[in-house]
Amino acid sequence: MTTLTPTREEPTTTRRAAGGQPRGGPWLHLLLIGGLLVVITPFVWMVLGSIKTTGELRQAPPTWLPQDPTLGNYVDLFERLDFARFFFNTTLVAVAVTLGNLLFASMLGYALAKLDFPGKRVLFVLMLGTLMVPAIVTFMPLFVLVSNLGMVNTYPGLILPTLAGASGVAFGGFLMRQYISDLPDELLDAARVDGAGEYRIFFNIILPLCGPALAALAILTFLAAWNNFLWPLVVASTEDMYTLPVALALFAIGQHETNYGLLLAGAVTVVLPVVLVFIVLQRYFTQGIALTGIK
Repeated sequence: MTTLTPTREEPTTTRRAAGGQPRGGPWLHLLLIGGLLVVITPFVWMVLGSIKTTGELRQAPPTWLPQDPTLGNYVDLFERLDFARFFFNTTLVAVAVTLGNLLFASMLGYALAKLDFPGKRVLFVLMLGTLMVPAIVTFMPLFVLVSNLGMVNTYPGLILPTLAGASGVAFGGFLMRQYISDLPDELLDAARVDGAGEYRIFFNIILPLCGPALAALAILTFLAAWNNFLWPLVVASTEDMYTLPVALALFAIGQHETNYGLLLAGAVTVVLPVVLVFIVLQRYFTQGIALTGIK
């Protein structure tokens, strides 16, 4: 006669309360929804305000929903501003800065993660040390250098100082180093045995495997370059070299009165490309941040 012994139930990873719901489930959802509302409220106000009239924007108390929706602010935006020119300048600068940071930061990360050379640890510490230096400290020396090179009010003057900026490359180099460190050394050793040089290993093996980290770095770099205001404001001295943030600030904020409708419509047009880039690369961005944060 065989006796049946009760099998021990495996512990579940999600502990449930008496009501059958995961502990903290409803409260966690409410907390996340509240955080979402706090984050998204300014953007909703910006979009709704962009289709309000000037009188309604100055109304007290303010209203959420437009009483008389209008696209006049967007019409004024495209008529008063050389929008195509400003958009081209902003796109050119942002794309060039992003590609340059991706290349230099990934090269730096590969060297610090997989190559052995004298002073490697010292270089890594110095790279991290540059993150502690405020960007405004180097602003004046950088402008003097650009001015002496004759690059004021030129595309190189707008792009080169931020193409391989100390803070951008340092952060990107650290991010890429953390990701590349987890790649197996056997792949690199096998490539070296087959006669591949370091440049071929970097471009043919390392970069194709760094998609998530590159996507995360691309979004962060593109966002910073797209919204950059202070450096283009100082370097660009004529309207044909203005970027969108500079043009909106100078045209919407007058000497005696601020056109809030035009300013909000311009803000929507500036934010929209960044949102689209994030939506396209969202999966890779999340994966890249998660994987580089493990170490």
